[in-house]
Amino acid sequence: MKFKILIPLYNDWQSLLKLLENIDNQINETDNIFSIVVVNDGSTEKVINDFPNYKKIHSIKIINLKKNIGHARSIATGLKFILENDDFDYIIPMDSDGEDRPNEIKELIKKIDPQSNLPIVCERVKRSEGFFFKSCYFLHKLITLTFTGRSIKFGNFTCLPKDVVKSMINEKATWSSFSGSLSKISTIKIGVPSKRGTRYFGPSKMSFKNLLIHSISIIAVFKVHVLIRSILFFFIYVFLIYEKISVITLIPILLIIIFNLLVFIVSKRENLDDYKSSIKNIFDVKTIK
Repeated sequence: MKFKILIPLYNDWQSLLKLLENIDNQINETDNIFSIVVVNDGSTEKVINDFPNYKKIHSIKIINLKKNIGHARSIATGLKFILENDDFDYIIPMDSDGEDRPNEIKELIKKIDPQSNLPIVCERVKRSEGFFFKSCYFLHKLITLTFTGRSIKFGNFTCLPKDVVKSMINEKATWSSFSGSLSKISTIKIGVPSKRGTRYFGPSKMSFKNLLIHSISIIAVFKVHVLIRSILFFFIYVFLIYEKISVITLIPILLIIIFNLLVFIVSKRENLDDYKSSIKNIFDVKTIK
């Protein structure tokens, strides 16, 4: 089988070298063909073009983007580029910083079922971040489940059959949220227990603002469900507090209204026309090996 490992990257070249070394070690005993596609999201640091001679990694391509577009859209651009230009059976998107552990690639491959052609996702059972991030992540999962009816316990680290990739590049939500889009187009997925690794070098570049946008982007994929559930909540809540209406009891309603406004504003990030033209943002493509 032919695998493309898709890695979005911004100024994290040192981590990339360590990641590729670890990937090469993990796939050393497999007969499958692995190639690397790095999406350089407008890095300001010098691009690395000199890579070691890996034993099993078949080829390395670096897609250099003209301007920075963010993590999710870099992955979306990579999916589109690979589908239109390369031969493959599966794409495995994963982060460059070490938090997606290379030793779990083998677990993803073990779960492949060519008959079902289902995507395989790494479901987080343990995270390595601090208390604040874990608390925010738990709250995100709770809100997502409450307002969308979807339990989304995975991120970018997945194994996508070609047919699923085709569906994703024709879905506007992919331009805004990878996991939200995958949940939308494929309600059935094969899960693999996954532990979040620790970063190879330096602190996380994810700010609280970007974390919030990321969270709402996932929920915004299901904005109609959010609106319907919010309306139901509104009627039930008003019925319960009808005889006790006050400024304080109206606060939850106000919060729900603000939440829905944020969801619909963020949903504007989903744009199929922009996604279709994303290839125009590619400055060049360098084949390293």
